[in-house]
Amino acid sequence: MRVAKGAQIAAGTALLALGVAACGGGGSGSGGSGSDGGTNPRAADGTVYIRGCEPQTGFVPGNINETCGGTINQFVYDQLIKYNTDTAAPELSQAESIESPDNKVWTIKLKPGLKWSDGTPVTAKNYVDAWNYTAYTPNAQNGGWWFGSVEGYGDVATEDPDGADGPKEAPKPAKETMSGLEVIDDLTFKVTLQAPEAVFRTKLGYTTFSPLPDAFFKDPKAFAANPVTNGPFKFVKWDHNSQIVVEAVADYPGAEKPKVKKIVYKMYKDDDAAYADLVSNNLDFTELVPPSALAGDKWKSDLGDRAIEGQQGVIQTMTFPLYDKEFGGNADFRKALSLAIDRKTITDKIFNKGRVPIDGWISPLVEGYKTPGACGEFCTFDPAKAKEYLAKAKAAGYTPPKEYPIWYNGDSAHKEWVDATANSINQALGADAGFTVVGKATPTFAEFRDLITNRKMKGAFRTGWQMDYPSIENFLNPLYKTGAGSNDGEFSDKELDAKLKEADTSTDPAQSILHYQEAEAMLVKEMNAIPLWSYGLQAGTSKWVTGVKVTPFGVLDPLSIAIKEA
Repeated sequence: MRVAKGAQIAAGTALLALGVAACGGGGSGSGGSGSDGGTNPRAADGTVYIRGCEPQTGFVPGNINETCGGTINQFVYDQLIKYNTDTAAPELSQAESIESPDNKVWTIKLKPGLKWSDGTPVTAKNYVDAWNYTAYTPNAQNGGWWFGSVEGYGDVATEDPDGADGPKEAPKPAKETMSGLEVIDDLTFKVTLQAPEAVFRTKLGYTTFSPLPDAFFKDPKAFAANPVTNGPFKFVKWDHNSQIVVEAVADYPGAEKPKVKKIVYKMYKDDDAAYADLVSNNLDFTELVPPSALAGDKWKSDLGDRAIEGQQGVIQTMTFPLYDKEFGGNADFRKALSLAIDRKTITDKIFNKGRVPIDGWISPLVEGYKTPGACGEFCTFDPAKAKEYLAKAKAAGYTPPKEYPIWYNGDSAHKEWVDATANSINQALGADAGFTVVGKATPTFAEFRDLITNRKMKGAFRTGWQMDYPSIENFLNPLYKTGAGSNDGEFSDKELDAKLKEADTSTDPAQSILHYQEAEAMLVKEMNAIPLWSYGLQAGTSKWVTGVKVTPFGVLDPLSIAIKEA
């Protein structure tokens, strides 16, 4: 079922592979573009430069739940499963086999000869130790909840009775390890789930399911900034808010080897600066073209054959802090804001039709997506109905603050669309609304995510979801299940949880998808997050590189990029 799903994705992503032809002028800059004489400056030391952003938490896979950290970790860590760079279909990577007779008890065997960057072998124990560490709540790992389906999870995970800011502490778990994880031998381990889960194998390519070496447990904090890794590239250095440098592993055992010697993952204060470096060949890849270059398809004329266009499994939403009564609002208020957003005009004008309005919470690229979407009328621009629902919200006792913010990180290209969204809401609701919606920025993505993680948001905030694996489940459980790691607004609905569990444990794939669709339809009741649009892909390369592939996840395949021969 998953392989067939991947084939469907391929039809939408056929344009993502590009052999780049030489074009454009030279120039100088931090990436070093060389002269106009034709000599490729990248050939001298085998280094390429790609756009990046500051990770929130570092290089511990189980503590990552945001794209800045997740993207760079895909360069340095391997998992049991990898996702095909053309189709997103799950394929074996570090695993030699993953088998289960009932989707409940899984036997996983590793390939022999796998090594960490410090030369030690990758073992089954590395996986079991990592998963137990991540799940154990005193370790405060963002990805701990991903192991909630493993037998014995309740013994290692306890809930803080009054939240992270309350005076009470979560009780110490009864155990430090889950009974559902068992090392069989150096290369084999067994996973027993609490109930059958057909999507379990597909999930094993997600970052949280990475192993950890013995070196990690000696000093987890130091490891986060200077990790030992098992992927095609190894860590060299991290200059905060400037760059991360990784180096190819010479004896990487994967079927495909790195084609460059080193990658510098460069961070920019804004996407216009990154794009300027790309145009002048000082940057070799960016997966994000700013709105200033999208207007009138300027980016296509700027880049020519260096432009990459396609689709990706990424959606944009706007989430409300339900933990804050003043800014969380009520369901009718949230529906009023959604009805006041003119998605089509914003995507046409700001993104030059490079985004597509959505009326549901699922990416159009995954199996289970359906149209019309679950959001229905509440994702349709209707100023009259927006005023009607605002009146209902006020009648129910909710009074919005005089200034209602939509928060975003200022180091990426969000200001234009956030301001346009705020203006759309203000105009639709009119001067009598009693409040004004405004866009507000934090300086960096890391600071933005810290406010979200620490539940300090005072207002709605932009949320985007890049699929971790190609399944409708991935757009629901991580975001909307009670206590899920990426449930940033602390939304909770017992009926929804029950429906998601029904979908999770269904042994019939078609029936499982139907239950997930039913769960999605339940989100419209509270409208805790507003669907906005899905992403097209607009990316580009310098003239110095070739063979570049962007995956259906919207990120660079690090094994595809190569330096052009001079």
